[in-house]
Amino acid sequence: MIRLLLVDDQQLIRAGLRMLCDAETGMEVVGEAGDGRAAVELAARLLPDVIVMDLRMPGVDGITATSRIVAARPAARVLVLTTFGDDDHLYPALQAGACGFLLKDAPPEELLHGIRQAATGESPFSQDVLRRLVRRAVDARPEPRAGVAGLTAREQEVLVLVGEGLGNAEIAERMHIGVTTVKTHITALMTKTGSPNRVRLALLAHRV
Repeated sequence: MIRLLLVDDQQLIRAGLRMLCDAETGMEVVGEAGDGRAAVELAARLLPDVIVMDLRMPGVDGITATSRIVAARPAARVLVLTTFGDDDHLYPALQAGACGFLLKDAPPEELLHGIRQAATGESPFSQDVLRRLVRRAVDARPEPRAGVAGLTAREQEVLVLVGEGLGNAEIAERMHIGVTTVKTHITALMTKTGSPNRVRLALLAHRV
C-alpha cells in the first residue's frame, strides 16, 4: 500500500486528488495539507511513502516545504504536481530534493503512474519537462562520449530508453525482460558512469 500525503492550497484540487488516489488499488491518502508549514508537520508525523506537493502556496511554499521535509528525512519522496512547468519552478524544486515533477494538466493515469514510480525510487517527469531539462543541460555542459566506455550492449539499450524518459516497467516491456533485470542494469549503469541518479543517466543518454 502506497501511503500518500496531498499538499495543495486549493481544497477542490485536494478533494479531486483524494478521490482519484483512494479509488486506485494499492494507494491510500493518509493526510492533506493546505500549506507548506502543515505539510512539513504532517510529513514528520505520518511518514507517508509519497508526498504530492504543490509549489505556489501562501506562507511556506512548496519548494521550502520540500527542502525542510527532505532535510529531516532524506529518504522522503516528494513528487511535485504544479501548474507551472517553467525553469524558475523546475530547478529550485529539484535542488530542494523533489524526486519528480509533473504538471497538473497531465492525464490521471500519468499521475497515478508517477506516484507508483516515486514510491519505487524512480524519478517521474512530464515528458516535455524532461526533454527541456535534458536539452538545457546538454547545451550548457556538453560532455564527451568517453563517459560510457565499458557498457554492455544491453546496458547501452537501457541507457537509451532511460533517456527517453521511460520507467523501469516500461523499459522491461519494451525489452521483453523482467523489471528486476532492468533495475540491475540501472544500478550497473549508475556505477559505471558515475551517475548519482536517473536524471543524470538521462542526460548522459543524450550526449552519446
